Amino acid sequence: QVQLVESGGGLVQAGESLGLSCAASGSIFSINTMGWYRQAPGKQRELVAAVTRDHSTSYVDSVKGRCTISRDNAKNTVYLQMNSLKPEDTGVYYCNAFITTRGITYRATNYWGKGTLVTVSS
Repeated sequence: QVQLVESGGGLVQAGESLGLSCAASGSIFSINTMGWYRQAPGKQRELVAAVTRDHSTSYVDSVKGRCTISRDNAKNTVYLQMNSLKPEDTGVYYCNAFITTRGITYRATNYWGKGTLVTVSS
């Protein structure tokens, strides 16, 4: 079955940079959109950035100019490079991917990683 595993979270100071990665594995036929969500304590989960199979990207307004999302289709991996981090960027970051699997039939499903914690101190 499909698994998404995030890595790269940690504790950084305001103004510093951090890079996240997420690798998908399993019986994968194809991956359409991949993205990163985040959730801070007491807040709803929000979409931070997304990238399509042909590398078209989108970002939430609060991170535009500071973050870059990219993907390596050969490695089934999506990345999020975050620069000039702010305390309000603190939260658990989740990897998400819309994946078609190959079994008895083809099935398209949204998958989630377990999350990685990013803490930005002031």
